[in-house]
Order: sequence, then structure tokens, then C-alpha cells
Amino acid sequence: MKKSKVLIIMMVALLVFTGCTAKGVAKKDQVFISYVKLPLNVPSIVEKKEELFEKAFGEKDIEVSFSEITQGSKMTQAMAAGALDFSNALGGTSAILAGANGLDIKIIGIYSRAPEAFTIMSGDTNIKGTSDLKGKKIVGPKGTILHQLLLSALVNEGLSMDDVEFINMGISEGLAAMSSGNADAALVAGPAVTKAMKEGNKVIINGKGLLDATIVIATSGDMVNNHEEIVKTYLNVHNESLDFMKNNPEKTYEMVSEETGISVDEVKSMYQWYDFSPAITDKDIEELEKTQKFLLENGMLEKEIDIKSIIAEIK
Repeated sequence: MKKSKVLIIMMVALLVFTGCTAKGVAKKDQVFISYVKLPLNVPSIVEKKEELFEKAFGEKDIEVSFSEITQGSKMTQAMAAGALDFSNALGGTSAILAGANGLDIKIIGIYSRAPEAFTIMSGDTNIKGTSDLKGKKIVGPKGTILHQLLLSALVNEGLSMDDVEFINMGISEGLAAMSSGNADAALVAGPAVTKAMKEGNKVIINGKGLLDATIVIATSGDMVNNHEEIVKTYLNVHNESLDFMKNNPEKTYEMVSEETGISVDEVKSMYQWYDFSPAITDKDIEELEKTQKFLLENGMLEKEIDIKSIIAEIK
């Protein structure tokens, strides 16, 4: 009897010491959130400027730290190392690659869908459509939504990547190459689109009708399983930012303009491209499966995963 009592006391002490009282309520005194403001990540800007995370987590005595990691692969690496708890605005491509490589990643919401924000542009007046890209030199970031857009656009015209000369290059470098005549077309997204148009370039095609350009919100399986209340708080704050955007449009435009350096008029125009609804739909899953197929067919992914296995439903 005494041994039983001692065992119970030891078990309770262990739980208190580790801060784990039950599933989803493990003790954590700090959360790390990525902050990516471009191409036009309005919810993140509102959350940061209005200090929504600080207020919500502060009530729980949890400190919030932001990491300005903009590359998807670096975000998932930081999550794997325990240096990042929530990846705001993570490309679906990066989430799939992380999951396929065995990283403990879970998609808990959709950050945005913005097919019109992703484009193929050219300053060559002879290039009027996708079919005119045959034999041309095209620059852009490999393994991204933009790369996927190029492939989808080519396939739609009965062409393939073998029909063009594709060079892996960042967006800003790609624009410079196109402007200097060292590239015939470039893959361009976000504010860079309006900048390129001001320089005399035109949009050949965007993602509308080809892909949804799905960007996700991700965390780790550990956060979902052992810190469920923190995950719920995070999602509540994100929804609060969406309500703010809906109820304070002009203030939101001004806030985004100030943070990004984009004019208010340009922000208003670009804002129409985005769908920030966070609920994960069947169509979103289909889009992620389409993205996985793109990665497999282009040798960027060796094994297929069940997309639903990296999605966590938070109630």
C-alpha cells in the first residue's frame, strides 16, 4: 500500500516537473513565429502592428518572438530544430518537401490563395502568350509556385520544360536579367509585378485557372499533440486579424503600405488578388496533391506522401 502511494506521488511530481498535466496543455513560456510581410501577407502585418499575438499570449504568461525567415526551406529547418513554432505564410511546396523528408510538420490552416499574384512576364512585344515562350530563355526561382505555374502554362499549350531554356534565379535577379535583355521572360510575383509593369513589361499569363498558389500555416506535430491550447490561441489570433481587415479596410491598406513601402493604391489593387480564408477545403487538398505531383515529375521529390497525413484538424 505504501509502495503504491509513493509511486503515485512520484508520478505526480514527474508531471509537475515536466510541465505536462495532460495532452494539449504542456507548459511553454515562449513561442516563436515567422514574420513574412511580402508579397502581400496582410494578416501577418496586422498581427504584428496591432500586437495581437503579444496581447493574447501575454494573458497566458507566454512571450512571443518573431523570426523574419522568408525562405520556406529555412522555415521548416528552423521548425525541425525547435527554433520556430509557427510558420506563417509557408509555401505548399515547402510543406510537402518537409513532410516527405520526415520532418514533423502539420498544416493547421490555409494562409492565402492568390493565383493572380503569380505571373510570367516579358518585355518582348513578340511574346503575347505562353506558346510564344517556345525556345525562349526564362528565369525564375526553381521549385516554387512560380516554377509550377510555368510548367502548368506550358503543358496547357502542349509544351514542356524541354521546350524552353529555364534558369534558376531569384525574382529580383530575374527582373534585372529580363530588363538587361539577358532573359526573354521572368517569373514574377507580388509587388514586383507592378514594379515590372511600370518598367514596360507585361503579364503573359498568371495562375488563374492553372493553380491556386496555396500558401499554408504550419506548425509541428509536437505543438499539435502537446501544446494544443497554444495552437488554438494562435489560430484565434489569426482569425482576429482577418476580422480586423474586414472591419477596418482603409486602416489596413495604410498599415500594409507603411510596412511594405507599396503605395496605398497598389495595396488596394493587389489586395483583390488574395483569398485569406483559413479553412482547409477539399479543393485545397487537391491543390496540394497537384503540387506534389509537380515536385515528383520534376525530380524534386523522391517519394509520395499522403497529403492528409500532414494536415491537422484543430477543433
